[in-house]
Amino acid sequence: MFQTEPLSHRMRPKTIEDIVGQDHVIGPKTALYRMIQNGHVPSLLLYGPPGTGKTSLAFAIAGSTKKDFYALNATSAGKKEIEEVIDEARLTRNAILFIDEIHLLNKTQQDFLLKTLEEGVFTLIGATTENPFHSVRGAILSRIGQIKQLKLLTPSAILKLLKKALNDTSDGLGKESINISDDLLNRIANVTGDGRTALTLLENIVWASPKDKEGNINVTEDTVVECIQNKGFTHDNKGDIFYNLLSGFQKSIRGSDTNAALHYLARLLEGGDLVSICRRLLVIAYEDIGLANPELCARILPAIQSVERLGLPEGRIPLSVVVIELCLSAKSNTAYVALDAAIEDIRNGRTGDIPFHLRDAHYRGAEKLGHGVEYLYPHNYPNSWVNQEYLPSELKDRIYYEPKEAGAEKRLSQIYQRLNSLKKSSPNL
Repeated sequence: MFQTEPLSHRMRPKTIEDIVGQDHVIGPKTALYRMIQNGHVPSLLLYGPPGTGKTSLAFAIAGSTKKDFYALNATSAGKKEIEEVIDEARLTRNAILFIDEIHLLNKTQQDFLLKTLEEGVFTLIGATTENPFHSVRGAILSRIGQIKQLKLLTPSAILKLLKKALNDTSDGLGKESINISDDLLNRIANVTGDGRTALTLLENIVWASPKDKEGNINVTEDTVVECIQNKGFTHDNKGDIFYNLLSGFQKSIRGSDTNAALHYLARLLEGGDLVSICRRLLVIAYEDIGLANPELCARILPAIQSVERLGLPEGRIPLSVVVIELCLSAKSNTAYVALDAAIEDIRNGRTGDIPFHLRDAHYRGAEKLGHGVEYLYPHNYPNSWVNQEYLPSELKDRIYYEPKEAGAEKRLSQIYQRLNSLKKSSPNL
């Protein structure tokens, strides 16, 4: 009934016309599609999550050309294997070299690859699940004509892939009489955007389904539910998916989208990294809530300490409370934006001398230097305020803080504006 080679391998597309999904990269209207159809294959770097078709696309491109094709995996290929392939490619200079997980090549291997790439010995197609701008040497990136980011497959693309596998009598499951409803196929298609995982799921489900007396394989809902459990979850522990989840989490809270924030929190919790979640929550409190709700900011650290003390699964309870409260809180980033503006001035050399009346006067001889002599002690004046200049004279009109009329900051804004008005109307004493 079944072949030993996995269904996902057997269903690998033979040419670019067989590709399912990724129309933004290799659809009939794309420049890459037209180039390949016209016999030209540029060096490419394919970047995207597992199962989005990077390897399949490389094989399909090779199948659509008359070029020799060599495939290596950086996890197992050493310098010797790369040299052997390149020596063969030199004979014709009409080869495609595909390197999967190219980001795992060490510096020496990447330098060797760079030299032969510059010589035009082969066309390079690299594939990586990591952001190439972080993991692949800039010198290689600059010599690769195209960097293409593949996306998770849509449910409709996955459904098309599943139906293709069910109907394919050569490499798929088409020789078997399989009874599976459209509803169950749709449920499988909505589990994951990973084509390889979807095909593996389908194969496992068929394996797990009983045959009737006529030899028909009848797929039931119970079988599908049991097989698809947790298959849609991906977590890469400090890789791109992890950082994108943290980014989506913070931006959802910043955008006051409670449901999205809880979704990303759930995915991060399933990854099991409480330390990163708690650290990000502390940053969010002061970066995005800030002066609009300082009382909430002050409560985040105790909440985090409760989470750390409880661990999982109980720690999810205080997490749910603080995340919802952060989402629905008034928000302000004015404090750190003001500080960043001041830091930028310092880094650009805009400093100036500290006014003499503000300088340290706690030593003998300070008065002779004029340090602290004209300082006005605010507590000696009504409301503990007196008009005097604090910024260096070169920066006396510089404004860093621009308050928002949000939450608790509205009161701070009123005080700030009142003080500015007093400065403009009060004479220097």
